[in-house]
Amino acid sequence: MVRVAVTQTTWTGDKESMLDKHEQFMHDAAAQGAQAISFQELFYGPYFGITQDRKYYAFAEPVDGPIVQRFQALAKELGLVTILPIYEEQMPGVYYNTAVVVDADGSNRGIYRKNHLPHVQNFWEKFYFRPGNLGWPVFDTAIGRVGVTICYDRHFPEGWRMLGLAGAEIVFNPNASKPGLSNRLWELEQTAAAGANQYFVAVSNRVGREDNEYGDEAVDFYGTSYFADPQGNYVGGTASSSNEEILIRDLDLSQVREARDNFQFYRDRRPDTYDSITAP
Repeated sequence: MVRVAVTQTTWTGDKESMLDKHEQFMHDAAAQGAQAISFQELFYGPYFGITQDRKYYAFAEPVDGPIVQRFQALAKELGLVTILPIYEEQMPGVYYNTAVVVDADGSNRGIYRKNHLPHVQNFWEKFYFRPGNLGWPVFDTAIGRVGVTICYDRHFPEGWRMLGLAGAEIVFNPNASKPGLSNRLWELEQTAAAGANQYFVAVSNRVGREDNEYGDEAVDFYGTSYFADPQGNYVGGTASSSNEEILIRDLDLSQVREARDNFQFYRDRRPDTYDSITAP
């Protein structure tokens, strides 16, 4: 049994207060017995995909930069596995939408770079990021084997299955999702992925309207962060659709084996019939 937290909050208007806020989230989660925590997509800034503006390149930092080092130290102090969705600068002009996986001892277990990038109204991500180039890694941590997908990745079932095949027990899915076409998919996709691949999914989302950054162009992020179990059920209820929140749930990892023994989806797969899925 592991206790895991996900957080959702609204852009405050400046990076330092966002960093302070997420440090407090970690202290609060640890005080409630959490062993792991995941933040929302691009957690310390606005969701800048709303517009295409070079000024937001300044939010990018290396994966061993001061923000990650700051939260590594706190993860070690509190004994928290921590998922840090950052804006990564690999080198000047080369940027990724990245999640750093920090173990409970503060060590960097590795990174995931968002593979699928939208480029539609209010989600101009190809202006800011290169597509991920590290595949679908799974990381051994103090709470078990974990994987990461980021927001738009959730629309692509192949990534979810790759993480299951690599042995993931919990997959974290940080988001910046707003009302519109995705509302029904929000309820379906992560729960279906958990059930189809028989692991836990921990979903964090932004919440509220970032009009302090974008004025009339701002969108309302709908929160409702949640956890799904290996049979596709919610673990408890969802978080608020309008308010900041830390959502904490106890996850019984023995359910992963139980679900896989009951359904045998991995035994009955037919990869020899799936050639067209990977055709260019």
